[in-house]
Amino acid sequence: MNKAERLIALMMTVNRMRKFTVQELADQFGVSRRTMLRDLQELSGMGVPLYAEPGPHGGYQVLRERILPPIAFTEEEALSIFFASHALRHYKYLPFEQSSASARDKFYLHMSGEVRERIDRMKQRFDLRTPARHAESPHLSRLLEAAIQNEVLEIRYERGASAPYRAIQPIGIYASQGLWYCPAYCYERDAIRLFRCDRMLEVRTPLVKMEPMDLSDVHLGNRHVCEEPPPDALVLQAELTVTGVQRCETEQWAGQLLGVHSDGSGELSGGIDRSDLGYFAGFLIGLGMEVCVLGPASLIEEIKLQLVKLTDRYG
Repeated sequence: MNKAERLIALMMTVNRMRKFTVQELADQFGVSRRTMLRDLQELSGMGVPLYAEPGPHGGYQVLRERILPPIAFTEEEALSIFFASHALRHYKYLPFEQSSASARDKFYLHMSGEVRERIDRMKQRFDLRTPARHAESPHLSRLLEAAIQNEVLEIRYERGASAPYRAIQPIGIYASQGLWYCPAYCYERDAIRLFRCDRMLEVRTPLVKMEPMDLSDVHLGNRHVCEEPPPDALVLQAELTVTGVQRCETEQWAGQLLGVHSDGSGELSGGIDRSDLGYFAGFLIGLGMEVCVLGPASLIEEIKLQLVKLTDRYG
């Protein structure tokens, strides 16, 4: 094994090991202790965050922020990774915003001049856009870490004119239509609920310690199986034209309520929270003649009330 191969193998080895001594590595790679010390110094110069602990029980360890070993990408693979990261720039908030920008810059700067020229040309021809949003979501990293660590958080959540505190246990975060969402177990409702991250005015550790639930098997892919409609939920029933279906398909909440027929028309059917009547009334009014609401009666009355107010506003 030549020196370059040994350094790459050494980088992969120290990333896997929690703690090690120079002699352990020297024995593993079949080199002298002096040679291994020089190799570790070179790794440190390359940016691998090594930390030395002196003393008879000391040794080396890699700090938490580890450096990945060199990975060979084809030109097309590198382009796909670059533009996947490049598309994230449309989001004002990201859970790893600085890291994403840093990784994108590293990819770009370490590519050949020919590949950089190709990227520059592609920037003007290819993009993945999201709707421009002014909503602020500064707590994404905290929510994501809590989901990974199975941690309970206390949030101050804006709902209407009030913003009460409530305890939640995040399952994950995801972006849709330019907004960030956090499905989480809500201790107030004793069920999984979906929260808008931009409505979280404050996120903190609970003032009174709470024992987290075991949600390790619940994730973004299967959370719908665990979700239950509120006990006082209203049952929405509405018929949709083909255009109405297409309009509803762009809405985040419609996935669990939308049914599509073979001819492209469809229906909305399922439980909705009573406190969301105003929102659904406004949305369904916006569909105009592409929807016919059959129930519940309280939703139809809310639609009529909003239409009266609109008529009054415009004479």
